[in-house]
Amino acid sequence: MDFKDQITQLASRVEKMLPQLKTEEATKNALIMPFIQVLGYDVFNPFEVNPEFIADIGIKKGEKVDYAIMKDNEPTILIECKHHLEKLDPHNSQLFRYFHTTKAKFGLLTNGLTYRFYTDLEERNKMDSTPFFEFNITEIKETEVVELKKFHKSYFDVESITNTASELKYLNELKSLLNREMILPSENFVTFFTKQVYSGVMTAKVKEQFAPIIKRSFNLLISDAINERLKSALNQEKQLEVAEAVKLEEVVPGAAPVVVTTEEEMEGFYIIKSLLRQNIESTRITYRDAQSYFAVLLDDNNRKTICRLYLTATKKQLVILDEAKKEVKYEIKSLDEIYKYADDLLKAVARLEKK
Repeated sequence: MDFKDQITQLASRVEKMLPQLKTEEATKNALIMPFIQVLGYDVFNPFEVNPEFIADIGIKKGEKVDYAIMKDNEPTILIECKHHLEKLDPHNSQLFRYFHTTKAKFGLLTNGLTYRFYTDLEERNKMDSTPFFEFNITEIKETEVVELKKFHKSYFDVESITNTASELKYLNELKSLLNREMILPSENFVTFFTKQVYSGVMTAKVKEQFAPIIKRSFNLLISDAINERLKSALNQEKQLEVAEAVKLEEVVPGAAPVVVTTEEEMEGFYIIKSLLRQNIESTRITYRDAQSYFAVLLDDNNRKTICRLYLTATKKQLVILDEAKKEVKYEIKSLDEIYKYADDLLKAVARLEKK
């Protein structure tokens, strides 16, 4: 399982566990420690992850930060944890104090949902007041996964992260600024754009008239961009499907198409068969290959379709029929991912048996 899949799997578990996490300690054990493990660190090895790391602050001795990720016996990332219901804004000053007294280059403040990464871009050895990287694990985007992967033990490089931290920080701040302006344009924002298209006197009434126009213009721009991306993606998919269909057509005019059962389809069939044989006799599980899909049947009966496999060079899908006989499609990257849908396959057989 690659890093992206591990993060996605952790994210899918987070919201289910929240009602049971009544304390900060429970949040640490259920959410934050698994997150550190996904980053490749052994949470039970104090040489890698040191819990309750002591960071003395001036005359205050014995001050502790929740975790310190260690490298060469020195802290590199300090992690301060809060309960998942707590807001993080009041707590960055605490991490600020810890950061100042250690050799750590990065600080992480988290409540198990939101993760904020800090460093010392503005003044050396003094933690910035704003994070250079922030995300919510339940809404994490692909671009954020790419940035987060840099903190994985296998790829962690202080200099590399520091070099991109400045750009990332200002990129996020500008993105937030533009988002705010698009929702509620400020006077300066309205003035700037109005001057580009309006040559008259810039009065308060003119600004009032242009504010909703500018807001609508941005919304239309985003909508058009999304539609173009969707249109382009659909066209590419359609072209690939047509190309696959052309390859599969028999060259001889009028001849029946030749159905070739591939090794990959048979491998998928044996995986499905092994999953289902725990509930039914394996001899009852059969298959029929068609031009565009590979069907797995119960009792060699077309009316008892358990699932279908669509396996091409560009796309792999496992399709299971629901109670209304509608196709429920699951995108799979490899045949091994069929194991994830064992329960759905067993339920499909149970429905067919019941009928």
